Amino acid sequence: MTIRKLRTQRDNQQWMLDLALNMRGRVQNFERDDLETPTRAHNYRMLPKQWRKKAEHDEALGRQAQAQGFDATACEHYDHAVEAYRMAQHPIFYDDNPIKLDLYGRLNEVVDRRSEVAPHPVERVEVPFDDGKTISCLLHLLPDRRKAPCVIYVPGMDQAKEAFPKVTGNPAIARGMHILSMDGPGQGNSNIQKIRAVAENYERAGAAVIDYLEQREEVDSEKIGIYGVSMGSYWSLRLASYDHRPAALASGVACFNPNNTIFTQSSPRFKQQFMYMAGMDDEDEFDEMAVQMTVKGYADKVECPTLLVTGEFDPLCPLEDAIEVYGDITARKEMWVVEDQFHPLWGIPNLGKLDCHHYIIDWLSRALLKGETNEDRVAYVPVQGDGPFGECEWQPPVGPGEAYF
Repeated sequence: MTIRKLRTQRDNQQWMLDLALNMRGRVQNFERDDLETPTRAHNYRMLPKQWRKKAEHDEALGRQAQAQGFDATACEHYDHAVEAYRMAQHPIFYDDNPIKLDLYGRLNEVVDRRSEVAPHPVERVEVPFDDGKTISCLLHLLPDRRKAPCVIYVPGMDQAKEAFPKVTGNPAIARGMHILSMDGPGQGNSNIQKIRAVAENYERAGAAVIDYLEQREEVDSEKIGIYGVSMGSYWSLRLASYDHRPAALASGVACFNPNNTIFTQSSPRFKQQFMYMAGMDDEDEFDEMAVQMTVKGYADKVECPTLLVTGEFDPLCPLEDAIEVYGDITARKEMWVVEDQFHPLWGIPNLGKLDCHHYIIDWLSRALLKGETNEDRVAYVPVQGDGPFGECEWQPPVGPGEAYF
């Protein structure tokens, strides 16, 4: 019998990851105090089962509410079930794994059930991509399907098209815009199809989605915006540098240069996950690719008004890195630095316990519906202030390459 070789050198830290999960209820973003898991998981292998159990309960509640004709309640339960099934399949980092495929099938079924009771149309969209494959999307349309701006949501590494927006309380719909969420290369159904997160695949996939939206009669093709979160903050900047059709770009929950800290200093989970997304088992090969994962040399090619949003102490994007990216952008630009916050920016006191989504979608609605953006404004969003639109202009005390604390 031979000892199984670890895929990455940091896999020998798995016991620490299990310990952190056992003690803190999280496998990453350890600065946050809220639990990430639905019930206590004692080690990483328990995650799919724990999330599956929650998903099954949420789904059962939704089915009962739907059977009783209580569509609004059913929709909320299905929102929770969608997220739980998504999280159940996500930690399985192996192609064609039967448990992953089963959980993903259940996820799809609940997404379709939710569409039956949703207060606005939610359509599945399959955008043709390489070799007969597709980029899978969910398109949330305004109830009257009127011609309006559309936001493309670029999810993060630990997200997929089902993660945002939820149907209940959809912030884009509430602000008069359609929104499409995509499974880019390495995400969601792209994983199932083996569409890998390598080279310029994400940029090409995003451009294909824009091509599709331009053909939709409900979409004002001159007012397509991009909103990227976490690893999506990197992909969205690269997409806007590659394709100049977007009218506005919001890049938040910063991970602008993944080649810096995410694969080397943060939780081993990130590298484990992204190697799967890239379809790589050779760590040296992956490291060579990761060196190229930067917006340096790309940010200055973005032409549309751009908003950057970062936590003051986000370990996945040190503030000096965010300041450098902001300085490289030559288009109209604005940056919000959220006091004492980390990664991600959900339920934070700076925004009255709201997620950053609400405020970033506000910025996009102003940019797309009114054509109004600020020019070269940096805001420091305090814990006890009135938010990023108040008088909180700030001059960062450090520049690129100068360590912030």
